[in-house]
Amino acid sequence: MRTKIIRKQFDEERALYHLRQADVADCVFDGPADGESALKESRGVNVSGCRFSLRYPLWHAEDFTLTGSSVEETARAAIWYGRRGKITGSRLHGIKAVRECSDIEITNSDVVSEEFGWKSSGITVRDAELAGEYIFFDSRDIRLENVRMRGKYSFQYIDGLEISGSELDTKDAFWHSKNVTVRDSAVSGEYLGWFSEGLTLINCKISGTQPLCYCKNLRLENCTMDGCDLSFEYSDVEADIRGHILSVKNPRSGKIVADSVGEVITGDQAMECTGEVIIRAE
Repeated sequence: MRTKIIRKQFDEERALYHLRQADVADCVFDGPADGESALKESRGVNVSGCRFSLRYPLWHAEDFTLTGSSVEETARAAIWYGRRGKITGSRLHGIKAVRECSDIEITNSDVVSEEFGWKSSGITVRDAELAGEYIFFDSRDIRLENVRMRGKYSFQYIDGLEISGSELDTKDAFWHSKNVTVRDSAVSGEYLGWFSEGLTLINCKISGTQPLCYCKNLRLENCTMDGCDLSFEYSDVEADIRGHILSVKNPRSGKIVADSVGEVITGDQAMECTGEVIIRAE
């Protein structure tokens, strides 16, 4: 039989430590005792309609759900070392909200969290708003579907990422990333994808200065590029661009096909560059 904890308030240290097979509903984790780690080491706990204002509430939690709940800005580092969790219709607004977690699904939620998702694996974010800096740093096997994201320095050192149907407004995204595929999405920001390996963009709208430089095994299919100058410098690239590119500079190898290019810049090369720029025949 599952334990039920309903409409209670907790503020002491480790208030529900190692709680197992329980439903926690409409509770508040706040108060003068200012205790940390309320649900640390929980197992099989379903949390719904709760508000968390104290630090580290869900560390080392396994097989948990968090539904219709609010993690306030003061509840910093809310979910670390978690496994097999589902977060639905919730608000995560504390710094470092998810860290070193695995197999977590986040759906229909609002996330505003600096340093979100670091060193995690098997995370899916779907139908959500996501904002922060250094999102998913050094993580593995991440999936975003229908996500609106704002931030800087996203997805650095990530390995294994799939994004579809999303809007990304993020400076310096995908730096040093590996094995990333972005489909049917808008990607806006400066210095996109530098030093990436195996970055593929399909049916995407790309905007911002100096994108896609120093890339290895870069591929673009049926993409557009808006305001993109000094593109593809020292990259190994195969690109099919629909429309205009402001300028292309010293692609290292491969082929870039576009309807028009404002300027192709060659010379003053730090390495041998054999990449071709081809204007599509009408």
